[in-house]
Amino acid sequence: MKRRMFLHSIGAGLSALGFSSMETSAGNGRNEFVNATESILSNPAKNGGDFISLLPPALKKGSTIGITAPASGVDNGEIQEGIALLKASGYSIVLGNTLTRKYGYLSAPDTERAAEFMEFVERPDIDCILCARGGYGVMRILPMLDFGVIRSNPKIIIGYSDITALLVAITKLSNVITYHGPVASSTFDSFTVDYFKKALCKHVSDENIVSGTDEFKPITFSDSRMITLTDGVAKGRLTGGNLSMIVATLGTPYEIDTRDSLLFLEDIAEEPYRIDRMLTQLWLAGKLQQCSGIILGQFKNCEAKRIPGFEVSFSLQEVLESRITSLGIPAVHGLPIGHVKSKMTIPLGVMAELNAAGKSFTILESPVAFS
Repeated sequence: MKRRMFLHSIGAGLSALGFSSMETSAGNGRNEFVNATESILSNPAKNGGDFISLLPPALKKGSTIGITAPASGVDNGEIQEGIALLKASGYSIVLGNTLTRKYGYLSAPDTERAAEFMEFVERPDIDCILCARGGYGVMRILPMLDFGVIRSNPKIIIGYSDITALLVAITKLSNVITYHGPVASSTFDSFTVDYFKKALCKHVSDENIVSGTDEFKPITFSDSRMITLTDGVAKGRLTGGNLSMIVATLGTPYEIDTRDSLLFLEDIAEEPYRIDRMLTQLWLAGKLQQCSGIILGQFKNCEAKRIPGFEVSFSLQEVLESRITSLGIPAVHGLPIGHVKSKMTIPLGVMAELNAAGKSFTILESPVAFS
């Protein structure tokens, strides 16, 4: 999409949300930010919940994966391992211009990041959009995305961390299935690759496709090391991602919808009191009580640091238990998602089942469309 065409479409998109104008680059003045904020809160984006959820087409050999940076940027060396593995798996790669621009803590100015993302959405030769990394910046471009166009061009969109805000918004407003999984700068070890292929690829093995057909066989993960917080079996549509990002979008048109869902949450390098605060905020917002079940990730490096004067703290496990078990719904702690080396790919918007006592998690519906 050419820049002029994109800016024209952005104006139309913002007008639909109630914007008359919006400056989007960092440091463009307080008045524009205040006006945009007031406008978006008084004219919320429409929920796509009345539409049937769309499954993007499955990846196959010869598919093209576009890599863009809708948040922070990367150094070339950070993504070479991932690119090499994807090419070796038979995929073509398209690299975006935003990857190494480096615009402060962002990969590029807001308009450029949004334009490139929407260009990749509309390009018929790109089958999957793989985010380069998380970092920060997705929230800044959400009002600039055309969720109707995204729905008209369903394709695999995958990432984690800051990318959570993008995935949740698209699943909610475009009603297109999205994927919480590796970014281009992730370590693609055998576990990560296995679950990437199980969730996204056509005919990866007889384990996931019934022989001779495109019928999907449920994907199950179980691990005796997972900790059961509350016994029981729960089913629901998957939603969730990075806890910090989910809390950051509360009160906006892009906030998470947890009604009757299986909610999965993860984070990294947050003190127990911060995890407590964020879970409490979700509880105060009524988001935790609406879930059918809760699946917590491994919360890497989230134990308390010893700080002089603040040497007494609850442990991470104590916080999780105090905030989650009182809900009385099935819940576990320890799923390998997000900020861990070996990670699953989790589709937002499809049905899944949690067996908390059995310490197992099953994706019940196909995450992609087979053709």
